[in-house]
Amino acid sequence: MPKQHGLLPALLAGVMAGSVAAAEPEAHSPSAENAVDTLTSVEVEESVEKAATFSGSTAVISKDTLERDQVFTVNEALRKAPGVYVRDEEGFGLRPNIAFRGQNPFRSTKVLFLEDGIPFNFAPYGDNDIYYHPPIERYDGIEIYKGADLTQFGPQTINGAINYLTPKVPTTPGGFVSFTGGNRDYLNGHARYGGMAKNVQGLDAIGGVVDYIHKEGMENRDNTFAVVDDANLKSIIDFDARNRLTLRGDFYHQDEQGAAFGLTDAEYRKLGARYNPDKNANFTNDRWSTSATYEHSFTNDVTLETSFYWSAYERNWWRQQNEFPTENQCVSRGIPTYVQDRENGIPVDMDLCNYNSGRLRNYETWGVAPTLHAKHDLFGIESRLEAGFRAHFENQYRRMIRGSTADARDASNPNGGSYGQLTENNERFADAYSGFVQNKFIWNDWTFTPGVRVESVSYQRKNLLNGAQGQSSLTEILPSFAMTYAPIDSAELFFGIHRGFAPPRVEDAVYNDTGGSAEVGAEISWNTEFGVRARPVRGVKTELTYFHNDFDSLTVLGTVGGGTVPVAQGKALYEGIELMARADFGDVFNWTHNPYAQIAYMWLPTAETTEAFRCVPLSSGAYPASCPGGNVFGSAPGKRAPYAPESLLTATLGYSHAMGFDAHLEAAFVSEQYADFLNLDSGADHPNGPTSSAALGGSYGKINDYVVVNFASSYKVRKDLTLFVSLKNLLDNTYITDRVRGIQSGMPRLVQAGFKYEF
Repeated sequence: MPKQHGLLPALLAGVMAGSVAAAEPEAHSPSAENAVDTLTSVEVEESVEKAATFSGSTAVISKDTLERDQVFTVNEALRKAPGVYVRDEEGFGLRPNIAFRGQNPFRSTKVLFLEDGIPFNFAPYGDNDIYYHPPIERYDGIEIYKGADLTQFGPQTINGAINYLTPKVPTTPGGFVSFTGGNRDYLNGHARYGGMAKNVQGLDAIGGVVDYIHKEGMENRDNTFAVVDDANLKSIIDFDARNRLTLRGDFYHQDEQGAAFGLTDAEYRKLGARYNPDKNANFTNDRWSTSATYEHSFTNDVTLETSFYWSAYERNWWRQQNEFPTENQCVSRGIPTYVQDRENGIPVDMDLCNYNSGRLRNYETWGVAPTLHAKHDLFGIESRLEAGFRAHFENQYRRMIRGSTADARDASNPNGGSYGQLTENNERFADAYSGFVQNKFIWNDWTFTPGVRVESVSYQRKNLLNGAQGQSSLTEILPSFAMTYAPIDSAELFFGIHRGFAPPRVEDAVYNDTGGSAEVGAEISWNTEFGVRARPVRGVKTELTYFHNDFDSLTVLGTVGGGTVPVAQGKALYEGIELMARADFGDVFNWTHNPYAQIAYMWLPTAETTEAFRCVPLSSGAYPASCPGGNVFGSAPGKRAPYAPESLLTATLGYSHAMGFDAHLEAAFVSEQYADFLNLDSGADHPNGPTSSAALGGSYGKINDYVVVNFASSYKVRKDLTLFVSLKNLLDNTYITDRVRGIQSGMPRLVQAGFKYEF
């Protein structure tokens, strides 16, 4: 194998040496108008951008936009797309809460996350909560999918998927360093370098790009501080014109001090939105991942793309407030008046509470997914075939430790004795096999794309504390159909319908205490959309979409997030309109100066629970006290779904100039929303009475509408140096974003400035 000799030195040379010969520039992909900027040269063409080939509604957030707006978190980025609801939690975007078209955003459980088309959730089948998110700065673009094309991916095909685009490899060596600083002790250092070399050791080309980010700062609340490190590597080996191997690797570390849960109404009112009593909390994440994608072109029209992926994720979360602010763990452990103090807005000293709960999680996920792309005219009609298969495997190892000191970090004491007890020790497994076929028929100005996806999932769960174990399985067939019609070059009509699907979590499918199967099936819906996208004149683009999502089975939690409340399922209907529009007046009037405007809007008049949501009974057959008559407390037909604001609007006004200057204002508006199935205007209206813990705990009541105004400006001082400044929450508004586990507030004003130097 003489060609492989010296491969690693050649790769390093291609990445690090500035004197190697550059590969020839390759042609742009069909999505060139949405492609991200280059570093210092034309980038290597890659097949990870998919939005431009889809029939249904999509959105693309480009590298230009992410850099121009000095995007601080993934939440800020996704607000720029219509139909996406993002809810801040800790202020750093470390635990994003994301949803599409009215779904509850808690822990992003209804969303599929992809990286270059490969799933990156740590357990998308068995535990789709997202407690980890890479720094948004390391991506060169974001694609958002919401139509029938979702059935190419899975398992989450209910409403939408997010595909993050990793940095492309530049054909000639180059890179950048950037630094940002700001108030609340914010620091962000970012470095990237890469390049390609051609004709190395008998290979057509070889090279890569390496990216490193360190960011730190205070979060939304007092006694909180986060540190994040992310190192990412991607390399490309072009063996010849028909064979390419792409390798990716990433390491992510997060250390978050004082990770804060919610406040009571009295604490928020009397002690302020930044108050955080849980100062001894600690949240750490470590994630290692790698993937390899091999592309082989049999002909110019037929390509087989095979991806292998693996990740290991460890999450350790220690906190004195387990879930809700009025829990009584501290009452017998040092603060007898703990519950009353918090309900009355009196500060508590958590150092006096001899309690700390550790939620310790380890996940390992891997899979293989071959996909065939083929152009053909087998039926006498020009066609594009997409067909794929995936084998996917997940292991979860979960422990919960109840510590007996304020800063406990383990159950055992190295000096003898014990700090606490092990209250959960579970192993959970999910094996999934899926496949899909879609064929796009192209006939004159029409396209027709029928498709089908099949998902087969099996679960297993072991309780190592009592020896109970059990298993469950399910199989679903998910049809889809999409079509487009382009009567003129500047406009296209589109329509799509598909069967939405999301598998249950392992713990929802298999009982904890007995190992028996629970009465929780998959989430199933019929999702329909039709719309129009147009470019009526140069410099103007619009997309208008109507959507109708009818759920035969939607899974929720009784408090929309609290783990102590049982899982429930029911029927629901979501219906609304999305609008995306942008005008660059410099292009419209052929000016050097470019005033511009952009809006992303969703109107959701219907977000209705069409039947009462039924709780899953306990293994004894009885229902918990929180489910009177078997229904979630307060759930009834005709109620508006919690966390489904009727209007979402992000509007931008700005000015740019070809000399490299840009300045703009952005306003993000979220209308009022209910935080519970009762649709209460205030916690004081709770049926348990205005002095009950339910009424005072912060989890019930309406969330008022709010607006966040951001400003950003950048100036390219010279070809290789850009200066920038940004103000997040310019007006320093104080507002509530969430009541799932007590009140969470939005981030305070942030002032940031920095530079980017390219070489």
